[in-house]
Amino acid sequence: MERQDIRTIFDNKKTNKYMKARHFLFMAAVAAFVASCGKGGGIPSFGDNEFPVVAISASNADMKSTYPATIKGVQDVEIRPKASGFITRVCVQEGQKVGVGQLLFVIDNEAAQAQVRQAQAAVNTAQSQVNTAKLTYENSKQLFEKNVVGKFELQATENTYQSAKAQLAQAQAALAGAREALNFCYVKSPAKGVVGNIPYKVGALVSGSIQQPLTTVSDNSSMEVYFSMNEKDILEMTKTAGSMSNAIAKMPPVKLQLTDGSLFNEEGRIHKVSGVIDPTTGAVQIIARFPNPQGLLKSGGSSSIIVPRASTDEILIPQECVLEVQDKHFVYLLGKDNKARYTEIKVDPQTNGTQYIVTEGVKAGDKYVTNGITKLTDGMDIVPITPERYQKKIEEQAKAMTAGDIIEATGQKGMLTAVLIGGAVAIAIIVLTFILGMKLGSWKAKRKMSK
Repeated sequence: MERQDIRTIFDNKKTNKYMKARHFLFMAAVAAFVASCGKGGGIPSFGDNEFPVVAISASNADMKSTYPATIKGVQDVEIRPKASGFITRVCVQEGQKVGVGQLLFVIDNEAAQAQVRQAQAAVNTAQSQVNTAKLTYENSKQLFEKNVVGKFELQATENTYQSAKAQLAQAQAALAGAREALNFCYVKSPAKGVVGNIPYKVGALVSGSIQQPLTTVSDNSSMEVYFSMNEKDILEMTKTAGSMSNAIAKMPPVKLQLTDGSLFNEEGRIHKVSGVIDPTTGAVQIIARFPNPQGLLKSGGSSSIIVPRASTDEILIPQECVLEVQDKHFVYLLGKDNKARYTEIKVDPQTNGTQYIVTEGVKAGDKYVTNGITKLTDGMDIVPITPERYQKKIEEQAKAMTAGDIIEATGQKGMLTAVLIGGAVAIAIIVLTFILGMKLGSWKAKRKMSK
């Protein structure tokens, strides 16, 4: 009897232990799910209609426009051979600096040298003929003076002499042509600069009709940056300055943004503007020139050119205070009856990155809402406050925020993630509780059978 009581007491304790575990896991699941759901809204909600407003005033603006650009050398010269033949020597390397007249390539010139020797021999023969004809003519001239020969013989020897001189001139011209052809076998740089890509190596057969040049020599002491502006901007710039030359002279220095996002350390100047508008794009090509003392800029590179523009008496509104709907821009203006008016505005496409220049829709003295504009509707009654007061209310609410509010402040994406994670944890705990319950029931059944 005592042994049976001890077993009963042991079974009751084990049962109570399982029941407590189930109760704890169930409560943990409920707590996790409730904590994951939280309370809606991720922006400050003060429970009133107080919104910060600011009066519009005209001010100066330092604006900038950014245009995609292509970098080229001041002089990019394609090196092409005039002679045909196999390359026998490459005298430079890619990226090497070269001067005017420096030897770049040597093309097989055995045939050209033979032509030079042949032309030189022809010149020597012609020179001998000239010398002989000259002696004959001078002798005939003396005999004519002594009436030994007639005028006909004198004229014939003179004609022979003149013909020999003509043949000599012709032979000399052929020699000059042969030497020029030989010189074409020695490809030299016509300009100073940096050697570009060399697609042909020793042994390659080249000619004047090859598609790719032997190489390109780029003068990178200063670089030209090509970009385009639309016809409207060019027309406005020309009208303001009076002429295109005046507009170019008055344009401020421009900057160059490299592909890594950094700014080039040298400023450039607008050098020239094309006089023809591209009919396919409606744009005008502009060239800015930048000094390149360190050789950082390379011909063929891409970049963005930044053109500054100073404006006076402009109406500026921060971009975060403006709603964009289908390429249109809207602000909430404060009416005289303290109602928010949904107002469309026109803005300049050129910005300084943080503010819009408003061209239509508002005027100096108007007041616009700066924060909480996504909670406003057209005609909604609001209580205008200063931005300082609004900021103070945010700080006061932040001090009183609960843990659930902090989770909400991270935004809808963070709230959804928290709900998913909390729900998953709750489901896992409920499943574990169910499994424990099944094991407890199975254990009890076995105990009854054993009794």
